[in-house]
Amino acid sequence: MELRNTPVDDIKFLNHHVYVKRDDLLDVAFSGNKARKFYHFLQQDLSQVDILIGHGSAQANSLYSLSVLAKLKQCQLHYYVDHLPQYLIDNPQGNYRAALAQGAKVIVADSNSLSVIEHIQQQVLPALKTQGQSVVFIPEGGRCQYAETGLKILADEIIEWAKSNSYADIRVVLPSGTGTTALFLQKHLPFEVQTCACVGGDDYLQQQFFELCADESLHPTIISTDKKYHFGKLYLPFYRIWSELKQTTHIEFDLLYDPLAWLCLQREFIEDNTNTEARLESADKRPILYIHQGGLQGNETMIPRYLRKLEFAK
Repeated sequence: MELRNTPVDDIKFLNHHVYVKRDDLLDVAFSGNKARKFYHFLQQDLSQVDILIGHGSAQANSLYSLSVLAKLKQCQLHYYVDHLPQYLIDNPQGNYRAALAQGAKVIVADSNSLSVIEHIQQQVLPALKTQGQSVVFIPEGGRCQYAETGLKILADEIIEWAKSNSYADIRVVLPSGTGTTALFLQKHLPFEVQTCACVGGDDYLQQQFFELCADESLHPTIISTDKKYHFGKLYLPFYRIWSELKQTTHIEFDLLYDPLAWLCLQREFIEDNTNTEARLESADKRPILYIHQGGLQGNETMIPRYLRKLEFAK
């Protein structure tokens, strides 16, 4: 299973060179940031563990990766969601279908007024402990200190790549959900890490950083977006930039996170091109290394949704 040393592609976007760290080319079950976040658990002896507990969306990339991890370690995966659409139950697809094929149990949390994570911590884990079950709980998307192990390896790869290309300074750019990947990269890199909030906005992302690291000097730079986007909602600019990138670079990105980061870069590049035409100095000449975090399994469901939206928009 290949979980390190991914290649770096040099692409051109709006007359700007961008390097792309191809973590999407890691093992299909643990592509992108899941390979890095779950690296610790993949290296651990979990032979005495009965159940892995996870939570999040029924179409999350982490659901599939955790289901493979559980199967590899010969234990069960109980994955809690706050809801499970009847259509998905009747027509399993994407990460949900792939996880079920690995033997995962996807459970709707009967949490009443509790959040899913509170339900797990206050009810599920104590009940399993009483039953004598050995359990490992992995928070949503791998947002935990254990994720640092694999992300330090990624940081070391980035440092080595910059050194081999004689770059004294670069910018590392990636989109964020919980911000775990960006946070631990910034902690272990001498370069600036820039990220945008794909879930919940800038304040939410800053809060996630503080939960993982109290030292604000180690937090990544948050790139503010030009408008508020709701996670999982379809936005035609997302699909258009995704399509343009696929056509011009021959790289497929994910449709949930990557488009927002590329829209931020697009805005910057357009402004820079305007400055160049006006013979003004470029604001930032540092090379950009974009981290492709995988997540392509989810495109199986996202692409049909966008195609239906495009047809309706005609």
